[in-house]
Amino acid sequence: MYERRQLDSDESPLTEKVVRISRVAKVIKGGRHLSFNAMVVVGDGEGRVGVGLGKADAVPDAVRKGAAAAKKDMITVELKDNTIPHEIIAKYGGSVVMLKPAPPGTGVIAGSSVRAVVELAGVKDIVTKVRRSTNPVNVVKATIEGLSGLKNVEEELAKRKRLVEAVREREQQRQNQRRARAANAAQS
Repeated sequence: MYERRQLDSDESPLTEKVVRISRVAKVIKGGRHLSFNAMVVVGDGEGRVGVGLGKADAVPDAVRKGAAAAKKDMITVELKDNTIPHEIIAKYGGSVVMLKPAPPGTGVIAGSSVRAVVELAGVKDIVTKVRRSTNPVNVVKATIEGLSGLKNVEEELAKRKRLVEAVREREQQRQNQRRARAANAAQS
């Protein structure tokens, strides 16, 4: 796991971690053509994180391309204190990742791929578990999917209460309209 700190164009410090570097050999007429791909995670440690996969003939170029792709596709993670607001299970490909909030002082309990994503997102206390496939590329993408699916519990409850009240109002209006029609039909 390689780590490098650099400044982004808008002056917020971004940290990048290389999760996986793979060597790919393509057999051609003259022998084998080697290329590399690198899975890179970029984050600011304050709720913004992104992942990118870069492919090139040399490792540094692949890492640079992966970091550029990660910066383009950054997401904002909903945090509650130093953990996540609720438990979530995310799937990507053959990987299933469970993310669970933890009490303060627990730390990050995670494998290397999930750890890279949640630490760069700014999560300090979390319990995770990867099930089925442990392919680092799919695990990182499943983790990002899970983090992007997090919602603020209080905001969601408020939205649902408003929705329930609106449905009750609409139902009350319909009943009043039916009574008015029935009254008009009875008078006629």
